[in-house]
Amino acid sequence: MRILGVDPGSRVCGYGVIDDVGGELRYVECGVLTAPEGRTMEQRLGEIARGLTEVIAELAPTLVAIEDVFIRQNPRSALALAQARGMALAVIGLAGLAVASYSPASVKKAVSGSGRADKDQIARMVQVLIGLRTLPRADATDALAVAITHGRSARPMAARIRPAVIRAVRARP
Repeated sequence: MRILGVDPGSRVCGYGVIDDVGGELRYVECGVLTAPEGRTMEQRLGEIARGLTEVIAELAPTLVAIEDVFIRQNPRSALALAQARGMALAVIGLAGLAVASYSPASVKKAVSGSGRADKDQIARMVQVLIGLRTLPRADATDALAVAITHGRSARPMAARIRPAVIRAVRARP
C-alpha cells in the first residue's frame, strides 16, 4: 500500500509518501508545494492544486491521509486552512483516491504516543520511524506524520510497535 500524507495549506502544502510493505513503513518521497507570495487565494490554491495533481500522477498512491482542520484563535486562518483542505480533497477526489482524515491530536498520539507532543518531538519520531537521515521541511514532516498515522492505524498493535522499536534501538548512538 502506498500512502500519500497531506498537510494542507494555502501558501505551503506539505506532502509525504510512504509504502507499507508487510507491516514495515518505508520512506518514498516528501516535499512542499508552494505558491508565490502576493497572489490571490484562488491563484495560490490553483498553483498548489496543479502541484498536488502532479505528485499524485507521478507517485501513484493507493490512498491519501490528510490532516483535519483544527480551530485556531484566528477565524481567517481557520477559513484559509479549510479552503486549502477543500482544494486538496477535490484534487484527490478527481484522482479517484480514497481519503482518511486524522485530527492533529490523533496524528501526534499515533506518531509519538502523546496527543500533546510538540513539533520537534513529532519530527524526531518521524525521522526514527521511517529511517530519515535528516529532517525535511516542517510541512513535509507533518505530511509524513499523517501518512505514518494511517500506516500505523491500519495494522494490529503488535505489528505497529515491533518495527518502530527495532529501528529506535538501531538508531541509538
